Amino acid sequence: MAEGISLVLLFLGAVFMLLASIGLARMPDVLMRLHSTTKSTTLGVGLIMLGVALTFDDFAIGVRALAIVIFMFSTAPVAAHMIGRAAYLSGVPLWKGTLSDEMRGHDFESHPVTEQTREPDGRQP
Repeated sequence: MAEGISLVLLFLGAVFMLLASIGLARMPDVLMRLHSTTKSTTLGVGLIMLGVALTFDDFAIGVRALAIVIFMFSTAPVAAHMIGRAAYLSGVPLWKGTLSDEMRGHDFESHPVTEQTREPDGRQP
């Protein structure tokens, strides 16, 4: 019974990882690519680790799988947020079909990312 459940979990995890790679290839801009890959990959890794823990049925392996899931759930969204913010502040263009840009109009002149992307004479590239 546990073997069948673990096979289903491993298969579903692989499907979510496949969806993440398709999203990476098909999405039109950086922010959408980050969104699709972060969500799908995090869920895929969680399902695969749960399947691994059920397959081996060992406490030590279960604890390691849980540690991996906790690490992925805590670091992947934060990393995607920081990469997306840096991409936006450095001027990466949004998709033409983007409906709203809530960060437009805010003053980012003193932000460290925008200061590093300026030309020596102070203007934006």
